[in-house]
Amino acid sequence: MAPWNRAPPGPWRQSVQVLTSRTIIHPSDLDRSLAFYGEALDLPVAREFGEGRGRGVVFFAGGGLIEVVGALPPVGLHPSDKAGPMGAAPVQAGPGITLWLQVRAIGATVDELMSRGVPVVRPPTLEPWGLIEAWIDDPDGLRIHLVEVPADHPLRRDQRKPPTAGATR
Repeated sequence: MAPWNRAPPGPWRQSVQVLTSRTIIHPSDLDRSLAFYGEALDLPVAREFGEGRGRGVVFFAGGGLIEVVGALPPVGLHPSDKAGPMGAAPVQAGPGITLWLQVRAIGATVDELMSRGVPVVRPPTLEPWGLIEAWIDDPDGLRIHLVEVPADHPLRRDQRKPPTAGATR
């Protein structure tokens, strides 16, 4: 068995431990999308890699990462894959996929994006669940929810129960 197929010893065998994650976007027009995420959204660059169709940029997005890369991974690299070695075409995001970006001040963020030419699909709206959301789309139509968490929202409160009297650690 290959070493990457073996579970490590210890408590890690019991659960899936995600060490980091990122959203990977394969746009139809790489340069257009890099300009959108890098210039219009002004996301800082974590790293750049590759060239040509394999070129990509990883952007910092708060506590996460967004990777915008030109080509989808090739199919046909696994012996059981009968399709042969060919590249895949970019895939448009379906209606069930949304990117959620929390911002400090939704009004100022929307104003800044509009000044950069980003169309706002839906203006800031107080949702029934208590968040203020505005919607924009990336160049390929991926819906992006810009979200402000109001000061009185439960997401801003410590949800831990206080220790009981006399309890020790």
